[in-house]
Amino acid sequence: MDLEELIHNCKKGRREAQAELYRRYSGVLFGMCLKYSKNKAEAEDNLHDSFVTIFNKIDQYRFKGSFEGWIKRITVNTVLQKYRKEQHLNIVSENHGEEVEVDTERLDISLSTLLGYIQELPNKYRLTFNLYVLDGYSHKEISEMLGTSTGTSKSNLARAKMILREKIEKENINIA
Repeated sequence: MDLEELIHNCKKGRREAQAELYRRYSGVLFGMCLKYSKNKAEAEDNLHDSFVTIFNKIDQYRFKGSFEGWIKRITVNTVLQKYRKEQHLNIVSENHGEEVEVDTERLDISLSTLLGYIQELPNKYRLTFNLYVLDGYSHKEISEMLGTSTGTSKSNLARAKMILREKIEKENINIA
């Protein structure tokens, strides 16, 4: 079944089409949820909530633009909405100044270790880091998504990078 037919069948509420859509996209969306979650269990909850939202809003998809982009956006918004609702995001007015750069060519760290470090970041830092570094949103977009100022977004990113750099440097010292 092609994607357009699959979407039409999902719009009609057909369970087999919804199951197929889940099979096709759960992997990529789970990866996104994992980036924004503290652990695997939370990522699974976020994935479930995202698909509930996708199926509830699928009638709004008008076949303009990428369907995958549309469901990724819903996933990010679902996760961020959950954090806002649970008040995990506190507005801070820290100013850590300059951006921190890490020379990744000299690092000896696995991707799973790095993902673990990102997941350990406090929510406000993890979400800002992922939105900016991994998903390419601007500070203005992030501030709108998280309900903060652009200065707070920049500060949270700088703090996240500093924390990650410290963890990575410690890891590399322990390896050497």
